[in-house]
Amino acid sequence: MWNRLAAAVLTLALAVPSFAGTVKIGLMAPLTGAWASEGQEMKQIVELLADEVNAKGGVLGQEVEVIVEDDGGDPRTASLAAQRLSTQGVVAVIGTYGSSVTEASQGIYDEAEILQVANGSTAVRLTEKGLKLFFRTCPRDDEQGRVAAQTIQKLGFNKVAVLHDNTSYAKGLAEEAKGLLEKAGVEIVFFDALTPGEQDYTTILTKLKAAGPEAVLFTGYYPEAGLLLRQKKEMGWEVPFIGGDATNNPDLVKIAGKQAAAGFYFLSPPVPSDLPYERAKAFLAAYRKKYGSAPGSIWAVLAGDGFLTVTTAIEAAGSTDPVKLAEYLHGGKPFSGLTGEIAFNAKGDRVGEVYKVYRVDADGRFVLQK
Repeated sequence: MWNRLAAAVLTLALAVPSFAGTVKIGLMAPLTGAWASEGQEMKQIVELLADEVNAKGGVLGQEVEVIVEDDGGDPRTASLAAQRLSTQGVVAVIGTYGSSVTEASQGIYDEAEILQVANGSTAVRLTEKGLKLFFRTCPRDDEQGRVAAQTIQKLGFNKVAVLHDNTSYAKGLAEEAKGLLEKAGVEIVFFDALTPGEQDYTTILTKLKAAGPEAVLFTGYYPEAGLLLRQKKEMGWEVPFIGGDATNNPDLVKIAGKQAAAGFYFLSPPVPSDLPYERAKAFLAAYRKKYGSAPGSIWAVLAGDGFLTVTTAIEAAGSTDPVKLAEYLHGGKPFSGLTGEIAFNAKGDRVGEVYKVYRVDADGRFVLQK
């Protein structure tokens, strides 16, 4: 009996990888606040990927440890989170979601010589600063602005209102789209900002309605978009709304209600269920098995791509030195991620076109437009 027990213990020991040390990778995400659903999925995806990597022996024979800090979706909280992460021996940080929040952390990580891979921060200026250790797995707003202008013209709208929220992301996208639309001969009848986090937007909706637009382009985030859709429905105003990629979150429909959300268009990288890649399908199946449902946010999946960016670079460079990792990534060699092939240019931007157009149907589902 004791021989059988000893053999079982030995078999179990051999099945568990033996690690020579630990590689610490940080995750900065909005675990609380208005964007908490994004942050919670980011955490779940990155931790599941880390488990998968460790089950296969880690990276360079070392176990990957994920160190998580909550940025609260707020630039001030983010700077504190970045300072905490920069003192914990991390070689890289994944995150975060909002452009203004990421911008508050960029200088801290760069000064500490820590690689940063953002997942939802699309503001153009983030990669125009010459920061050699900054990358992002999401696309840029100049590409999104181009697709927004094309979509509005394709839908036949000639008089458009543009509404943003004064954040780095939303204002930048609004200005980009406005310039392209005006160049194409589309009349911009309204251009202004709302205050994010409020609960009543009837005043700004009344001003929008008075401007007489054929459609409204809203470049802010999903909590405000949901309220705008619900409250314009309550006003009896049926004008079409088109959103930027930050409106792509299932909570949009929960906030607006299915009736108010129906017909809403938005731009985004493909939602998780539309990812055609085998690696994505296998991972999403593992995610459903562990958490009981598929992730709803593509931005959280792009955080997973951030984790794969870091671990791929470590293995390829044979090092955890952030400078060497950045040199490898700037080399432009593509690798397979959850959202397809990933490669970066000299600025740290992901190369290739990824934006699609979606429409919310009567059942609250996000339907890809052909």
